[in-house]
Amino acid sequence: MRSDNIKKGIAKTPHRSLLMATGVSKKNINSPFIGIASSFSDLIPGHIGMRDLERQIEKGIHTGGGQAFIFGVPAVCDGIAMGHDGMRYSLPSRDLIADCVETVANAHQLDGLVLLSNCDKITPGMLIAAARINIPCIIVTAGPMLDGESKCEKLTMIKGAFEAIGKYRNGEITEDRLKELEEASCPSAGACQGLYTANTMACLTEVLGMSLPHCATAPAVSSEKRRIAFESGIQIVELVRQNKKPLDIINRDSLRNAIIADLGMGGSTNSFLHILAISNAINPSPKSKISTIPQGEGVSLNDFEELSNKIHQFVKLEPSNNITMSAFHNAGGVCAVLKELLKSVPEFKDLEGVTLSKTSEIVKNAYADKTVIHDYNEPFTTKAGLGILYGNISPDGSVIKISAVDESCYEFEGIAKTFNSEEEAMQALESDKIQAGDVVVIRYEGPKGGPGMREMLAPTSLLVGKGLGTKAALITDGRFSGGTRGICVGHICPEAANGGVIALIEDGDKIRIDINKRTLDLLVDEKILEERRKNLKPFEIQTGGFLGKYARTVSDASHGAIV
Repeated sequence: MRSDNIKKGIAKTPHRSLLMATGVSKKNINSPFIGIASSFSDLIPGHIGMRDLERQIEKGIHTGGGQAFIFGVPAVCDGIAMGHDGMRYSLPSRDLIADCVETVANAHQLDGLVLLSNCDKITPGMLIAAARINIPCIIVTAGPMLDGESKCEKLTMIKGAFEAIGKYRNGEITEDRLKELEEASCPSAGACQGLYTANTMACLTEVLGMSLPHCATAPAVSSEKRRIAFESGIQIVELVRQNKKPLDIINRDSLRNAIIADLGMGGSTNSFLHILAISNAINPSPKSKISTIPQGEGVSLNDFEELSNKIHQFVKLEPSNNITMSAFHNAGGVCAVLKELLKSVPEFKDLEGVTLSKTSEIVKNAYADKTVIHDYNEPFTTKAGLGILYGNISPDGSVIKISAVDESCYEFEGIAKTFNSEEEAMQALESDKIQAGDVVVIRYEGPKGGPGMREMLAPTSLLVGKGLGTKAALITDGRFSGGTRGICVGHICPEAANGGVIALIEDGDKIRIDINKRTLDLLVDEKILEERRKNLKPFEIQTGGFLGKYARTVSDASHGAIV
């Protein structure tokens, strides 16, 4: 065992003494050492229930014959970090989490890891760490929140709270009703109720085979989640005995499976960043750019583009529908999705025997409520839930959540109103300066320019709340929450800080978004753009500390915003 490096032989007497100081018995010192990397936090609804899950995992590890050690990693709640400088830390925290897990696991020579996660950047950070360390690992995502309800109105964090702000400012609801919605929208522990980033990544982790069946969708407060945590503890000891490692599971085929499932379910646009970063972790290139990974080893933005033109969306959940994660779980969840993909999509690979547990019988016999999980050949739409747009604004790509756009808006042309930060755009929205036919341009919010590539949930929610969701558009080199809906294009590359065309847009310019053709174009003559480029001031990083280091080392969004 790897842990023999800290517990075997006369020379390791001091090491064993220190381990015994932690409470390890003489009997258990010879057991596999299993770390439980827990992102428990009192600050985050998705993580407040993890103390109980830690206990269940620990019980499972000891039942399986291992010795458990719990250690903590940082976690950020994107909802609470939203709309202020705190959001600059969210995406960078993904790589920080990976570094923390790698550091503890390698410094203490752990034999295996259970990675207890839930919210937006924590799950991909832990997947990146698992791929880097490549010791047996299993992920337990803590599960979605229960649905909110007030006066017989079903609520979620997005539709019950964020979009309520716009309705209140429009005079559609009273202040008293706003306060009722505020109190009722998030009624329990768990990740926010829709297929936002946290639940998207939980589902894709299950698709990859890095968590047990039903883990992604079992509610955070359910006894089923406790049982899955316990069984994961047992399973990790077995994985150590089998020496089954993440790189036996995460490869080009399983990553493409994750992309296909993501497109079929219409998940969060943030999954593009995270899948690309995980791909880099399985085989980093010398320049840390996945475009140089040889065919057969990783994926690139080209895989998203190729598959987005083939895959039908046969699941449609909140925020683009009123079906929440609770209903999706009861309808069959990820196993039912896998059953449909294996039956209907040739590109989707059968990886039975590669995943953490035997899932073939579970998938084969999976129940599917066809009102929620359609037959693949009778989809909600033949267009994928997510798409890549190219054009003179985004020659290196941009992303849109097609599933969250009304089909009447698939072709949209409007007039640019430009803002150099989210705060400037919010002021304009709150002052009713954005009208039907406008394209809100928010720039200098990319990985480097932000720094940190903030989510734009507040302005997108305000657009929808003000009734402009189908009448105005928003484009940015920043990113969006998985809860974003409307004509919203993000991840524009090159970003403004790198001299991208988005930095050259001026108020009054015409912009065309064409989802059918997958294009995003600025309708301005190239000679005029060249003149504007001559007057563009070079971007200077204005911050030090952690964000300064991040800005100086981060790649662009089309390569996963890796550092």
